Amino acid sequence: IQWKAFRFFDVTPIKLADADTSILEVSRPPTAQLQNRRNVSCITASPDHVYVGSPDGTLRVLNQAFKTTQSWKAHETGALTNIRQIPHSSLLVTLAEDLPHEPVLKVWALDRPDKKSGIPRCLTTVSVTNGRKPFPVSAFAVLRDLSQVAVGFANGAVTVIRGDFIHDRGTKQRTVLETDEPITGLEFREANVTTLFISTTSRISTLIISGKGQGQPARTLDEHGCAVGCLTKDLHSNDIIVARDDAVYAYNPRGRVASYAYEGPKKLTAMYKDYVLLVSPPKSMNNAPTRSFGGGQADDLFSTSNFTMLNPDLKLIAHTEALPSQVNALFSAWGQVYVITLDGKVLRYTEKTFQQKLEILYQREFFVLAINLAQKEKVDAVQQNLIFRKYGDYLYRKGDFDTAMQQYLRAIDNTEPSQIIRKFLDNQRIRNLIEYLEELHEHHKASSDHTTLLLNCYAKLKDVEKLEDFIKSPGDLKFDLDTAITMCRQGGYSDQAAFLARKHNEHGLVVDILIEDLKRYAEALAYIWRLEPEQAYDSLTKYGTVLLEHSPEDTKQLFIDYFTGNFRPKKDAVVEQEITPEQQQSGGIGKMATSAVQNLAALIPLPYMSAEVPRTPGGTKTTQQVIETTVEDEYVEYKVPKPRAAFSSFVDHPDEFISFLEACIASSGLKDEDKTDLYTTLFEMYLQIASKKTGDDKTEWEGKARQLVEEQNTRMGTSNILLLSHLSNFRDGTTLVREQRGLYFDIFRSYTAANDTAGAIKALRKYGPEEPQLYPAALAYFTSTSSILAEASSELDAVLKKIDDDGLMAPLQVIQTLSQSKVATMGLVKTYLSRTIERERAEIASNRKLISSYRTDTAAKANELETLATKPVSFAATRCAACGAPLDLPTVHFLCKHSFHERCLYVGAGDEESDVECPKCANDNATVKAIKRAQDESADRHELFMDALGRSRDKFATVSEWFGRGVMGRELLVWSRYWRLIS
Repeated sequence: IQWKAFRFFDVTPIKLADADTSILEVSRPPTAQLQNRRNVSCITASPDHVYVGSPDGTLRVLNQAFKTTQSWKAHETGALTNIRQIPHSSLLVTLAEDLPHEPVLKVWALDRPDKKSGIPRCLTTVSVTNGRKPFPVSAFAVLRDLSQVAVGFANGAVTVIRGDFIHDRGTKQRTVLETDEPITGLEFREANVTTLFISTTSRISTLIISGKGQGQPARTLDEHGCAVGCLTKDLHSNDIIVARDDAVYAYNPRGRVASYAYEGPKKLTAMYKDYVLLVSPPKSMNNAPTRSFGGGQADDLFSTSNFTMLNPDLKLIAHTEALPSQVNALFSAWGQVYVITLDGKVLRYTEKTFQQKLEILYQREFFVLAINLAQKEKVDAVQQNLIFRKYGDYLYRKGDFDTAMQQYLRAIDNTEPSQIIRKFLDNQRIRNLIEYLEELHEHHKASSDHTTLLLNCYAKLKDVEKLEDFIKSPGDLKFDLDTAITMCRQGGYSDQAAFLARKHNEHGLVVDILIEDLKRYAEALAYIWRLEPEQAYDSLTKYGTVLLEHSPEDTKQLFIDYFTGNFRPKKDAVVEQEITPEQQQSGGIGKMATSAVQNLAALIPLPYMSAEVPRTPGGTKTTQQVIETTVEDEYVEYKVPKPRAAFSSFVDHPDEFISFLEACIASSGLKDEDKTDLYTTLFEMYLQIASKKTGDDKTEWEGKARQLVEEQNTRMGTSNILLLSHLSNFRDGTTLVREQRGLYFDIFRSYTAANDTAGAIKALRKYGPEEPQLYPAALAYFTSTSSILAEASSELDAVLKKIDDDGLMAPLQVIQTLSQSKVATMGLVKTYLSRTIERERAEIASNRKLISSYRTDTAAKANELETLATKPVSFAATRCAACGAPLDLPTVHFLCKHSFHERCLYVGAGDEESDVECPKCANDNATVKAIKRAQDESADRHELFMDALGRSRDKFATVSEWFGRGVMGRELLVWSRYWRLIS
């Protein structure tokens, strides 16, 4: 292994007071009284304290400033050679040796001081047996729960003590191993099975002391051992670490799991996080295995040693230095590493921050190591991507573009794409650019500009295969769809654009590409047939004109089905057909494959794609063909649009348009406004076709137009028919609509305007009985010119007779009309005038007689009124006019000569005498009163008089009639007096 050395730790010597320094010295400077006296026999640490044992059995507790916070005589005899602090507790285990006596083990409760002495309470004291053999203790290990303790001796024996050390309920000891080599290290590995790892100078062994396999003899893992102090445990991985002169090894119960070559003698090893801490003696020092059990302390004091921190996973040396004195103790506490030398000096090693370590690696351009360090530290993705980016920049500067791109790809989530893209815009690096752009799309970080650039790169390299792989990639959409389709179309890859649009249900774009780019009109029409109604509508209205130009019949049928509510999306099915060699040569199947449906299936991903299977042994070939199918009686509900929406699509396609209009009219459920549009447009198309025809063809189309106007349910507006007929010079249309609307006078006038005398005579005979005003107009027309008079001379007498019989014109009006013409003579009206004069004379005589009669009646009524007002009236009635019984008092007589019993009149007590009315005459009187009241009310309604005057042909007669009704504001006193008398 090529180890790379760095300085990832800062070294700080801790300045101690002289008294504190003397505590940690192995031997003081020689004096007369204390020559070669040892002060330290063992040192261990917990996360927040350091424990120092002395040869005289004294135990001292030091704080972070290495000042003594507590000390007591832990053992009365012997040297305190081993101390262990139980993690996450206040328990401390000590072991003292006083050869030739047995070692003594004690358990202390640091949080339970003795009430008298104030020192921690000793919970248990145990003498460790070694078969009564006086050998020093060479190794010591304690379980984390303090249920078992292992003690190794220099004679190769291992004793395990079990029991309740905390409550002093007794313990049991057993020698579990006896070998010929001294024990150099012991470590417990706790898992499902608790295993004791035992190292000697020549081997590594394991012994299961609890769990499955307990009681079995020790098993040798490795035939190579280690020196004292060179076996420890990695708390993170739970592996046992062994330091030998050639390498550092890791073991688990199954055997060696790793080895890291690191040459050099090792004296001491420990673990700090992921670091293996090694202390190496001077190279001149004797490296015999027995050095761990003896040697001159004075030589050690003035010998240098090397201290190294290895990170085996990263293959780096985190720190190394040569110390001026031998190392007495190595431990970690307060999150830092401490080294105590034989002369009592304390060195503190503080690990640099992660960022500081990165900067060191950056300066030395160890980017791979920086990446591994970041991954091992489990930093967030942002920090790792920053390292990838820096590594990529380094490789780019070195000209290794492919590897640089790999680093940029790893950092793609936290890198501004434009910074990388600019580096690879050169044509020689276009493939690297493609790789980066593809990865951007994979991470859904690509913008529309990135998609455009990627597709341009594909086009530049003419790499159709990659282009198709890109657009056909499975899963979620990784790019801007509109941009991709646009770029494919611009680059000439219309098939790929159509596929992409179809895959993502952009049906409108599919039709756009099929028609505008590929000019595949039949395939476009087939695709529209397969869409849902709402989707098909947009494409149909957009490209209806183009499709009618290239596929008129199919497109017309599609319009008819859609706008009549009969649209059914077509489905696709696969049928197999065996093709013989003869049919293959004839090309029959080839013709089938060129159909629009087959081409469409090959272009875009329909549910079934046309496929072909291998030839059969008989020489035939089976093909699968995509065919159109529809489900019978299937109903698809959709909102049928107004037919007018399709009109613009049929420009320059009159035949198809007429078929469409006729089909829509024949359908059911049309609204009135839609019928108006359809009938009017169809009428216009009939006239348009007729205007371009001649002879019988023209007559046929005009007949269709005439039939359309004559239909009873037509919704064409009169003005529309008149306008269209006029523009197309279709007189029959004008005539028909005027006839339907009762515009007979307009029909007659149209003939007279055209000087069509025969037509005018025909119209007069047909419409004259219903429209009498035609006769005065005919009289004026027939006498307008000599040619017209000559043509209508036979009809003139009939016109004059009709005018005279019906009183359509006054004689004076007739004379005035004829006098305006220069062609009319007295001979034309001689008969009419003589007949008129005779009738007027007879009417005058009749009026004179009527006047005389009215005068006589008026005089008689006046005399009667006078008599009633001035002379007495006698009543001769003897019976009641109501009940017919003889009259008796009281009796009521009326001036009308009717008499009644008072009881028969039903007169109330509150009725006035003037309110009593003759029951026999009441009805006639009520009628006269109603007429009078109506006349009085009419007197204030001048609009009625004006309306009657406006509609009257004889104005003077109308005025006279209204005078006769008494509505001109004059009160007739005579009649008023008469009504008062008779009531």
